[in-house]
Amino acid sequence: MGRSFPQSISLFAPAQRAAVVRFLTTQGGLLLCGLFLLVGLGLAGDYGIWGDEWFNRDTVRANLRYILGQTDRVDAPFLHERWYGVAFELPLLLAEGAMGREDYYYVHRLRESVTHLLFLAGGFFCYLLAYRLFNNRLIAIFALLLFLLHPRIYAHSFFNAKDLPFLSMFVIALYLTERAFRKNTLGAFLLLGIAVGIATNLRIMGIMLLLAVIGLRVLDAALAKGWGERKGILATGGLFVAAAGLTWYALGPNAWSGPLTQLTGALSLTTDHPAIMPTLFQGELLPSDELPAHYGLTWFMTTTPPVFLLLGAVGIVAVLARGLTRPGAVWVNERLRFGWLLAGCCGLPLLGVALAGSNIYGEWRHLYFIYVPFALLAAGGLYWIAGALFRLRWRRAGVYGLFGLGLGLTLLQMAQLHPLQQIYFNFLVDEATANHRWDLYPKEYKRLRSEAGLAYLLERHPGETLAVNRLSGHPTMIRPPQERRRLIMDSPVHDRDYLWGDTLEKPHRPDRDFNTLYLTRYNDAVASLRVLEGSRMTAAMRAGYAEVYQAAVDGEPIIRGEYDVYLEGRRVTFVKENCHKGERAGRFRAKVYRDGADSRGGGMPNLADYNFYGNYGVRVDGRCLAVIQLPEEPTGQLAVGRYIAAPGGLAFWEAAHSFTSPSRWDLAAADLGDNMPGATAGAGFELYRQGRRLIYYREGCTAGDTAAPFFLHITPEDVGDLPRGRRRYGFDSWGFHFGQRGLRFDGQCAATFELPDYAIAGIRTGQEGYWEFRGLPPVEPGVLRERAAALAGAAADYRGKFDLFWQDGELIYRREGCAAADTAAGFFLHIAPVDGTDLAAARREYGFEGRDFEFSKWGGRFDGQCVAAVPLPGYEIAGIRTGQYAAGTGEVWSAELSAP
Repeated sequence: MGRSFPQSISLFAPAQRAAVVRFLTTQGGLLLCGLFLLVGLGLAGDYGIWGDEWFNRDTVRANLRYILGQTDRVDAPFLHERWYGVAFELPLLLAEGAMGREDYYYVHRLRESVTHLLFLAGGFFCYLLAYRLFNNRLIAIFALLLFLLHPRIYAHSFFNAKDLPFLSMFVIALYLTERAFRKNTLGAFLLLGIAVGIATNLRIMGIMLLLAVIGLRVLDAALAKGWGERKGILATGGLFVAAAGLTWYALGPNAWSGPLTQLTGALSLTTDHPAIMPTLFQGELLPSDELPAHYGLTWFMTTTPPVFLLLGAVGIVAVLARGLTRPGAVWVNERLRFGWLLAGCCGLPLLGVALAGSNIYGEWRHLYFIYVPFALLAAGGLYWIAGALFRLRWRRAGVYGLFGLGLGLTLLQMAQLHPLQQIYFNFLVDEATANHRWDLYPKEYKRLRSEAGLAYLLERHPGETLAVNRLSGHPTMIRPPQERRRLIMDSPVHDRDYLWGDTLEKPHRPDRDFNTLYLTRYNDAVASLRVLEGSRMTAAMRAGYAEVYQAAVDGEPIIRGEYDVYLEGRRVTFVKENCHKGERAGRFRAKVYRDGADSRGGGMPNLADYNFYGNYGVRVDGRCLAVIQLPEEPTGQLAVGRYIAAPGGLAFWEAAHSFTSPSRWDLAAADLGDNMPGATAGAGFELYRQGRRLIYYREGCTAGDTAAPFFLHITPEDVGDLPRGRRRYGFDSWGFHFGQRGLRFDGQCAATFELPDYAIAGIRTGQEGYWEFRGLPPVEPGVLRERAAALAGAAADYRGKFDLFWQDGELIYRREGCAAADTAAGFFLHIAPVDGTDLAAARREYGFEGRDFEFSKWGGRFDGQCVAAVPLPGYEIAGIRTGQYAAGTGEVWSAELSAP
């Protein structure tokens, strides 16, 4: 009698089951990469377009023109872009041409797919390398999952064609490094040299692998037994160096005319990048060349899933412990030596960035490549925990299951965040923590949320035509053509169905606060998209706006003009009757200037020193309406206006309202200071100075006079006074719109700018194409240097991290041997008066006046010291409490002073 039916075909027979397990074990990495490839192809197109994509393509076009002999140099759009290699972007550009599609939707899909495919290839090499290191397929699969499931890096693997190709090539080069030293053949080192040359072309940090391999070959030659073995080592090492150098040279057209210049230029970007960006870090906005040393490490720790951090820490400790307990084995044991190489590739870049004070910005994306060795070390940590601590099979299975659960939870978070995995933070930065620490770091990079919001709206309204504002980063270009036909762009603001910006602004509803910023949890991206749904004008909203309008016009306007402005408590309402449908409403603003705001030179207040609130307008029942909700009832001076994008800058009207008489504007205009020569050509501004303050002033001023942006170039007597990133240019440079630093009042225009505290050799300022001034302003240079010199030998009222001197109506902070990190934290200054009625009404319940400040406002660094001089109020002071604080962590130091 034959076999029974189940016995004849059962997949669970022992031999068949063993074959399936063997296949899954040996081919697990390839199958997993194939699964992720299918998922990635489905997700391509969900992610946005970042601003650097345009610069990347322009740079590679410049290289291609040079290759074809159409230009005699690589004329990149930005000078520093010529130092970047094109090993990835050039094939991409050629593939675009071969595809024959001009619509950018298809171009972007190609770029996303190829970038992600290279990332998956890197993941497969990570799997192969982990298997070679641990000889365990399951640990190798864990390493692959650790590599693929970092939320931020996974999102960047679609749209980041700068940092992610280097990360992928870095892991391939690491695999070939292990292979080359294991095989020790000319062919293996030739292939490794080519890989390292490509990696170094993509990012100059690839030179780290070049130096590491050279160092290891030198060590092997020193330990070799006999000339024959040493000769083979030197031959493979020499071939590696030649292959790496020639590959780097061949793939970098800008190096063809001067390889040494290209090399030094690329290296300079790692420590002295010319783009100095305002960077939000731990609640403070800092110049990117003055970030604290722990910037990269902090970003790494707060954006990497906790289970990954735990495994990585165990892996690093295990590698270092084995090396320290067997120091001699580090040089001869290939596996242990490679473990130390991984630890070095992970830690040394962080240490180098910290010590060199590198100008990095936009989170830690420039250092993403360090995650490759970290993931391998984390897999080693799991291997060590499972093998060393839990030798019983069922316990090891429990360990694998526990950490597998951690990977699963990370995958679930990524699914919830889709397509905004790049905003992932771990529990170290979360809304639920004290002081809302989720506001310490930028929520976005390169404005990718706009694409997610647009895709969400199109999905929510199938078949409908939507009127939306033009979005940053051109996200409409990467939507399918059939979806683009459903969008009406740049419609007047009050005719739009939806209006949002890079941070997904709050819906304009009367039953919510009226200001635009809508803060959401990092880990609740879906909610931040759904909020857009409420921004459509509904019947209930229309009725609510009618109620707001009626409440406003029942009172008297504080300002009459193109828009009448009403103030009721904390609510500022702008009203224009008979507003035609096609009018461009622009953005409405309210500036609240603190009453009694300090001015070191007296007279004209610092017009850049204000609290700003804004909102967009709507058109309801034939009238235009905008509402701004202030956080507290205003005192002092209130300026309101409307800003519209116009050729050459911002066109705006602005009017001022003072709660005191005479107004501060009237008092300021009566005492502008020492006159400077006016503009040299055309109708310009008169220039004045008050201490360190440069004042732009014009009578009979119209909106057209302030539409063009202003520029200001300051040349110091000592170039060493400049920030590091500006020294190559020889001058400080600022650009600003009048509305940022100025005000129009009673037919006059005035703007103020705080000059830096160093000796000035010359100044150039004006409005490009309208007027210009060149010369030396009669500014008293080195005010702070004078204060510091006067303190020589004086007894400090307090000695600590900063010495404090209370004299001549000022509180002076001084620190010797001062570094940028010493002034990174904000300063607090609490002033208690003898008579509480001297305080503003809003401050009387606290009993002191708060004058918190950033060091750059009142201080400067020179001659190895930091000095800040803060003017104190004119009333009698009982005591002062001051110090520094860091958002989220509290006080750094504090001191209390009694009146002298």
